[in-house]
Amino acid sequence: MPPAPKPLRPGQPLRTSLRTRAAPASADMRILAIAADHLARLGPRGVTVVAVAAEAGMTHANVYRYFPSKDTLLDAVAGRWLRTVEAELARIADAPDPADDKIERLLTALATAQRETLAGEPNLFAVHRDAAIAARPIARRHRVRLRSLVERVVEEGIGAGTFLIRDRERAIAYIFDASYRFTHPAAIQHDAELPSDIVKARLSGVIHGIQKVLRTGAL
Repeated sequence: MPPAPKPLRPGQPLRTSLRTRAAPASADMRILAIAADHLARLGPRGVTVVAVAAEAGMTHANVYRYFPSKDTLLDAVAGRWLRTVEAELARIADAPDPADDKIERLLTALATAQRETLAGEPNLFAVHRDAAIAARPIARRHRVRLRSLVERVVEEGIGAGTFLIRDRERAIAYIFDASYRFTHPAAIQHDAELPSDIVKARLSGVIHGIQKVLRTGAL
């Protein structure tokens, strides 16, 4: 039986009296980490559940307990990245900036995150793109979260008098429609060969148009 821990001295911080141990990764997190590595090296087509299971030291049937299909597994890998993107967008939406500035920052951050991933991690982007085109659950959930953030900023702009909008739903749809070429993964893939300065200039022009429409209510 291990010896009882020594009592704390008065004023002694708790963190100095206990040894912290990193919790072992759960089975699903271990599977995801291996799948992410295979995806980066082999691409979506090269990933197999059998190979992921073998590296994880389990049967492929056990992997299917956590992820019912290969698409579900790869979408979960992409989902981890999307959550980091969504967290950054949420920070922008929660910032104290004016609503029209937030719209610019939101759309720019969303476009930039995807173009950088397409350039640096093309296989991860390919999963994201295919999920969006097929409207798989991971893409639908991401779309709902994006819409919620945009709606929050639009509501804030209306409340502050920054946006003169008669139809909130129409305004939100307009924002997504107008920025489609720069924020939807299929369109981003289509423009992959365009120089980044050209893409940024075109996006800036689109955003300024969106801001003008929101400020004047010209919908």
